[in-house]
Amino acid sequence: MTQRVRQSKVIHTDETRVPIQAPGEGKCRSGRIWTYIGDAASGASGASGASGGPYIVYDYTPDRTRAGPSKWLASFRGYLQADAYGGYDGIYCKGDVIEVACWAHARRKFFDARETDGRRAAEMLGMVRELYAVEDTAKEKIAALAKGRGMDGVTHDEGDALRLESRQRSVPILEKIKTWLDAELQLVLPRSPMAAAINYTLNQWAALNRYVEQGFLNIDNNAAERALKRIAIGRKNWLFAGNDHFGGVTATLYSLIASAERHGLDPQRYLTSVLARIAAMPVSQLPHLLPDQWKRRDIDGTPIGTASA
Repeated sequence: MTQRVRQSKVIHTDETRVPIQAPGEGKCRSGRIWTYIGDAASGASGASGASGGPYIVYDYTPDRTRAGPSKWLASFRGYLQADAYGGYDGIYCKGDVIEVACWAHARRKFFDARETDGRRAAEMLGMVRELYAVEDTAKEKIAALAKGRGMDGVTHDEGDALRLESRQRSVPILEKIKTWLDAELQLVLPRSPMAAAINYTLNQWAALNRYVEQGFLNIDNNAAERALKRIAIGRKNWLFAGNDHFGGVTATLYSLIASAERHGLDPQRYLTSVLARIAAMPVSQLPHLLPDQWKRRDIDGTPIGTASA
């Protein structure tokens, strides 16, 4: 799954804290679990005939240094959608990975500043709503086309083209936002929450505009944030991982569960099948156990581990 995700045009990534038991210290230290979400429409074909990286992969690191994502993304070439964490800067500077920022993060800065500067916050939040309204319109156009075609549906390329066409309406909105940001920055108090929100957005401006250049890009990184919710919920239940090794085991198990769910599978049924077969399977047949491949064989009745027509 990791290999396939790295073949995607776009990867969404984010990270969150995971407590790691520290014997003798009387408390837990903070490790990190990163999520990497691949797209379903791109990537090289694998041995099983599948293409793209339609999986959600988690990776564990003992700290939040840039070494973690730098190592995981070392062979990736494409668009990386993430927050403004400085650890990604070394990845972007090589030129093989193109930064795509998140409008949800930028919006949140202004939402947090509303108590100290309600008027400006409301103005900016209103303009961001205009950007999302364009995205909603694009989704409606794609859904209408798919409904009209019935079983044939809409291809990824067709959906991307419709989305890109709709986003031309976002270009003048972005220009309006930029003019507003430049003007208001001269008027706000330098150390105010509003100044911090404006500076954050201006510093990310090129990356925040990138989504209108390609129909397959997203306006925000909410997919990665949603993928990390299961980690946040888990922290309330299992409380901590015993050590770094089991932090890695946690990431592996979450990868299998999340990717199974992404393909509409019952994770327990999927894992029961995989664990019963994997020990006796030749390495060359392991792609048959990928969630999308397992699902196809499960539906059409083809025995797992054999080629289907």
